[in-house]
Amino acid sequence: MSRSRTCELCGAALTARPHGGRPARYCSNACRQRALRRRAAREDSRRPQSAASPAASSAGSSATSTAASSTAQGLVLPSALDSFVGRRQELSQLRTLLRASRLLTLTGAGGVGKTRLALEFAKGLTRRDGRVDLVELDSLHDAGLLAQSVAAALAVGERAGRSGVDVLVRAIGDTSRLLILDNCEHLAEPCARLTATLLSRCPRLRILATSREALRVPGEIVFRVGELSLPPADAGDDPVDLLRADAVRLFVERAASCAPGFTLQRGNGRTVAEICRRLDGLTLAIELAAGRAGTLPLSDILAGLDDQLSLLTDGSRTGPRRHSELAATIDWSHRLLEPAEQAVFRRLAVLVGGFDTAAAQTVCAGDGIAPPRILRILCALEAKSLIVRLPGDAQPARFRQLGAIRAYAMERLLASGELHITRQRALDWLNGLADRVGDEVFADQAAGPLTVERDNLAAALAACTTGHDGASHMRLALELARVHYQQEQPSAARTLLTGLLREADGRTLGGAVPALAARVACQQADLTQALRLGEQAVEWERTRNDPAGLANALDARAAAWLCRGEFAAAVVDLRACLDVVAVLGQPHDTAWCTHHLAWALLQAGEEREADVLMSRCLPLLREHAPWRRAAAALHTAGAVRLALGHLERAEELFAEVLRIVPEASFHALYPVEGLALVAAESGDMQRALRLYEASAQARRRLDTEPEAPWRRRLEHTATRARTRLSAAQRDAAVHGGRRLHGDRLVAYALRERGGDHRTTTDAVLVVDDQNTLTGREFMVAELVAEGLTNRQIGDRLGLSIRTVATHLDKVRDKLGMRSRTQIALWVAARPKDGRTSLR
Repeated sequence: MSRSRTCELCGAALTARPHGGRPARYCSNACRQRALRRRAAREDSRRPQSAASPAASSAGSSATSTAASSTAQGLVLPSALDSFVGRRQELSQLRTLLRASRLLTLTGAGGVGKTRLALEFAKGLTRRDGRVDLVELDSLHDAGLLAQSVAAALAVGERAGRSGVDVLVRAIGDTSRLLILDNCEHLAEPCARLTATLLSRCPRLRILATSREALRVPGEIVFRVGELSLPPADAGDDPVDLLRADAVRLFVERAASCAPGFTLQRGNGRTVAEICRRLDGLTLAIELAAGRAGTLPLSDILAGLDDQLSLLTDGSRTGPRRHSELAATIDWSHRLLEPAEQAVFRRLAVLVGGFDTAAAQTVCAGDGIAPPRILRILCALEAKSLIVRLPGDAQPARFRQLGAIRAYAMERLLASGELHITRQRALDWLNGLADRVGDEVFADQAAGPLTVERDNLAAALAACTTGHDGASHMRLALELARVHYQQEQPSAARTLLTGLLREADGRTLGGAVPALAARVACQQADLTQALRLGEQAVEWERTRNDPAGLANALDARAAAWLCRGEFAAAVVDLRACLDVVAVLGQPHDTAWCTHHLAWALLQAGEEREADVLMSRCLPLLREHAPWRRAAAALHTAGAVRLALGHLERAEELFAEVLRIVPEASFHALYPVEGLALVAAESGDMQRALRLYEASAQARRRLDTEPEAPWRRRLEHTATRARTRLSAAQRDAAVHGGRRLHGDRLVAYALRERGGDHRTTTDAVLVVDDQNTLTGREFMVAELVAEGLTNRQIGDRLGLSIRTVATHLDKVRDKLGMRSRTQIALWVAARPKDGRTSLR
């Protein structure tokens, strides 16, 4: 038998089958939802309104002007009229973090998108997460009315005998609720006190705050909202590649909304990408720039970014007033600074290429601000998101101002009348760094303290004239040319050096200028000019009593001889160079010059003497030289052993180079090519051709070529391999090589198979049913468990610090872990069978 019931909402008949279970109350899901909404409305009508308290009503009017109405199930959040772009990874991280802590604060620069991210996160919550309340604090300036403003936003009225905090605690009670406190920076201290009180007395309350600095409440997790991802500098103009960057996607979507029909194409891709880079991926700045697409061509928008604060205005009329123009957003943060913080903030504007603490102390101290105070002020500016720390484990840590923020700071510096004196301090600081380069014999080939200051050098030179301090200007121009040369930017270096050579007093720098110009001409394959400049450098230095300068000039002329293929002449110059350097008593410079002589002897067919010389210099360079010099010496030693027919030792040395150099660097291609030569001499022509094709493809992508003798040998080996292979074998090797790149190429070149000391990154280690780690990621996790820093892991695996950080981010995401301790515990719990050995 079955029993008949009726729907509690519409009265329609219900039939319950005799299998038992809870009887149905509604005839359909539509009736169920309508019933839920009616109950919610009844409960809402019983709740006290904010108008019950005049004080609460007046205090809350500004704080809740854009908050939407509440229901029993939660807040109906403001509906955005535009799409939400990117930040998917951040949303996932927020869900994890808010489960681990009851207070999560989103920090970041003004206009980076903290509020929008918080609202999108809240919209993704389910009914089981409880009620959501939004409290907007940007227009509240009286800290004493904070509790009343929050109460008004929650539609909670005051009661006689109870304070605002007590009313909030009683209203929230033990209900599950998420409270969003938006824009807390100008009320950081009162917000911190209120937050601590509410969390201690309301056990099921969670708080999500947005602020330009942390609240510093016990148990708080600070989540820094970074700038949107940008396309790499070599991304080209392929729309598919460019749209992988969130900043480009945001620009395209916002531009299309004001310029219907706007699309990203090969013709405009580079310009859009450069606009996004110039704006540092700052969300508000990109939206404002994209808003000009309806009235200005992209080229004019890009050109206008030289004056960002005047171009990026006229934001949404319906958005917060602080977002109506970019300058207002930054000015909001600037007004909250103490006078000393404001002074340091504006003086930092001259350091366009970033800075460390020592630079900031030299440039920004003075007028009552002692150098020891600078570090504390930098910490305060970073906490307030007015400077950002550059990614990576660089020591000392480096910071920078985002472009729009720096433009605002420069306006303030001009208005203060401090621009001239601040620029002079920057020049003095750069000249101090140049003094430290003076002790280097081969300064052109050594990465000194000015290597990371390229943009600061360029800005300092552009801001001063030669007439003001000609010697200082020439010296800094030489240092900037050195940096350009080391970073393989020969055209920029040559322009600077040509100007120095034309100076009437150009000889004051001795042969350093023509010597560097000779090396630059070698980079550009201008071999006649290279030799002429090398001879000029030696001639100038022979008139001076400076052995170090003469050694450098001889080395530069030898480089020109080598590029021209005149190896005997290069050997003569390098023997003379070694005699000069040996007198100076500097072992590292002697070892470096010995290595150069060994390379020249190898090219001249004197492999045995080259081998003897390398046995003398390699131990010192391997253990104590920077990685670039160590890698070059190891490569030379490998090439010498290859010429002598010691193939196994040659392969070991080339493999050692590959573990030292960063994977993304062109330096990694030389050991790959060396291993191709070893494979050919060993008779493995398929492996030789595969490695050659992989390296050739990478060189085309990086637009770099090896030295002529090395290139000729590689091409000869590739031709020999093609003739000895069948058509099928040749095609398989070529296609296989073109598919090798990055980790896969390194793994193949190092023969990382099975039980070797490292596992090929093509292999995947199973973590559980949902997450997987590659072999390289698993190795990074194991080294984290051993307590190594990112720098030590990079040294162990032969990776750059940035690559280690990328692998570590992937490990965290795949395992759902946020700390190194959690990763170490996970590794310790893994079964030992089959784990990758790193020793």
